Amino acid sequence: MKEIEVVIDTDEIAEFFYNQLIQRGYVPKTEETDELADIVFDYLVEKCMIDEIFDEE
Repeated sequence: MKEIEVVIDTDEIAEFFYNQLIQRGYVPKTEETDELADIVFDYLVEKCMIDEIFDEE
């Protein structure tokens, strides 16, 4: 299987959830969509779909 590099941006996920929820008639708070983004990221790590890599700065 070929390995590809994927970058997951939780801010982008939060914005996506915010926009989708607005379209569906919900008015989420920023903290709520940020939390959802973190949950999605954790789910992807737990399911071994992505690896969490920490930048060494």
